[in-house]
Amino acid sequence: MLKDLRNIGIIAHIDAGKTTTTERILYYTGLTHKMGETHKGDSVMDFLPYEKERGITVASAATRCIWKGTAINIIDTPGHVDFTAEVERSLRILDGVAVIFCAKGGVEPQSETVWRQADRYSTPRIAYINKMDAVGADFFRVVGQIETRLGATPLILTLPVFEGDDFVGIIDLITLKYYTFGGKLGNEVQEFDIPAEQQDEVDKWRLNLVEQLAQENEELLELYYDNKPLPADMLLATIRACTLQNMLVPVICGSSYRNIGVQVLLDAIVNYLPSPLDVKPATAINVDTNEDFEIEPDADKDLAALIFKIVTDRHVGKLAFARVYSGTLKAGTYVLNSTKGKKERIGRLVKMHANHREETEEVQAGDIVAIIGLKDVGTGDTLSSDNNPIWLESISFPEPVIQIAIEPKTQSDQHKLSEALARIAGEDPTFKISYNKETGQTLISGMGELHLEIVSERLAKEFGVDFNIGQPQVAYKETITRSAEHTTRYVKQTGGKGQFAHVVLRLEPAEGFEFVNKIIGGAIPREYIPAVEAGVKQALEEGVIKGYPVVNVRATLLDGSYHEVDSSELAFKSAGMLAARECLKMAGPQLLEPIMKLEITSPEEFTGNIINNISNRRGKLESMEMENSTQVIKGCVPLAELFGYSTVLRSLTQGRAGFSMEFSHYEQRTAAS
Repeated sequence: MLKDLRNIGIIAHIDAGKTTTTERILYYTGLTHKMGETHKGDSVMDFLPYEKERGITVASAATRCIWKGTAINIIDTPGHVDFTAEVERSLRILDGVAVIFCAKGGVEPQSETVWRQADRYSTPRIAYINKMDAVGADFFRVVGQIETRLGATPLILTLPVFEGDDFVGIIDLITLKYYTFGGKLGNEVQEFDIPAEQQDEVDKWRLNLVEQLAQENEELLELYYDNKPLPADMLLATIRACTLQNMLVPVICGSSYRNIGVQVLLDAIVNYLPSPLDVKPATAINVDTNEDFEIEPDADKDLAALIFKIVTDRHVGKLAFARVYSGTLKAGTYVLNSTKGKKERIGRLVKMHANHREETEEVQAGDIVAIIGLKDVGTGDTLSSDNNPIWLESISFPEPVIQIAIEPKTQSDQHKLSEALARIAGEDPTFKISYNKETGQTLISGMGELHLEIVSERLAKEFGVDFNIGQPQVAYKETITRSAEHTTRYVKQTGGKGQFAHVVLRLEPAEGFEFVNKIIGGAIPREYIPAVEAGVKQALEEGVIKGYPVVNVRATLLDGSYHEVDSSELAFKSAGMLAARECLKMAGPQLLEPIMKLEITSPEEFTGNIINNISNRRGKLESMEMENSTQVIKGCVPLAELFGYSTVLRSLTQGRAGFSMEFSHYEQRTAAS
């Protein structure tokens, strides 16, 4: 039943304990019989060789488990900023998320990034403050940061209990019981009365909990004012309703590594996060009528499924991960890839448990599955019924900000390299391949140095390619600063039929790309207009300054003419491309560079050195604040100035400072810089 299904993600800053928590979930739900550990390289969810070596999650992994009669599809996502696209595509198809925070590190930059991603999809979430056993852990400080930094309204449901400096258990503010997690692996949950020394603290936060909930439930408010007992099921129902509406964020605490509190997290997932029936229905567009409509999660309706991830498996070939929003997906049947307009056969359907597969004959609305057998399919494609073709909203990904040149060591490696790069690009929408005509180089682009390191590692170990790579370079873009018009006549006579096209084109600055057709009276036949647009887009692939892609342009087709015999789509595409190139030269072309958001934590005595260094790197200081006698410095710095920054920062601070960075935006690079 759909009400007993949860599609959830585990998201967090790097090293907050996502994979460790997921490993405990798998163990306590009976899916595994051994707890894998990230630092030992034996975790179930981090199964890729480069994940095991580095002890970090690089690719999102899916699994399924059962807790108290509820099926939970879990996607464990990476925490490193270079792999934020994995979080993006997971959130697109998930119904709820558990956000994990480190009790010591608190709300870190990547925590803010993934939270904003969840905001974008209005995804209900619960917060799990992990690592309560760590030196310097501060539960209430992190709760405060969730409120101030993330703009959320936290609702504390559990309190940590310490014996001396040791974290030993939690108090549940709903049941008003104290829980410990005994046995070798924390699977013996024991219930006790609240210790007397904790009672005042419990009374304070229980009152806070009730007052927050009473504002949202009149019946609860009446019971509270009449000083009557508050039924636990009423409290649970109110918390759930507020969570589903993103009004409140339930907060619980624990230490996954010490096996404390994970069962309570599982209860929270089941009790408070939505089923497919609780979320807003997905919106689709009818291919034939172009009208929007909502899709109900009904197994008996027409098929609607979204491909959100592609993985190449050496045993079965291409695995396409899909969320089924409507209808039923059956093995051996034909479906329409409405994005590409092609019919495809569903070979096999498998439920994934990390890198293990469990075959199934069909999957109904609301569920997640991996499909074997699809040939021409990509991330963001929609699968639908042939008799009712629809499009689901695709997934948008950030543009790569860093690139390196790559070449095969020998001629024999050329084909292997091209094939391997194409396969990786098919899996990863943030990995791009391009060719520089001026230098003859193949360039690969990604989200950061670690991203490209992982790609290089895969090429060598997984695909067995010998290659050379250059130094990392910034992936600049180009834009225009003023309007420009150009008239182009494309005339070609080659003995037989000639080529003729005449266009008048204007380019001007805009947000994103827009093509406007102002042709009236049939000056250019309607069937040639898309060809002009295609030509313009081709011209924008290489700018006139350094050959970088051109962005933020509105192209307006103002006028033109055609020849009844000699005009063709090819002629108008060529004319559109030539006109756009001439416009680019006249429109004040400008180089854009990626700007990174930088956050540095350092002892206070090094603050001056750090700020001076940021200024010398063309950076802008945004804020400074003290946290636990540590200075937190935030600013924006061009990516071009940050290569090798970790070494510089160590030198400036005697190795005592740390930093994180993530892409912020593109901005014009001045001639002086």
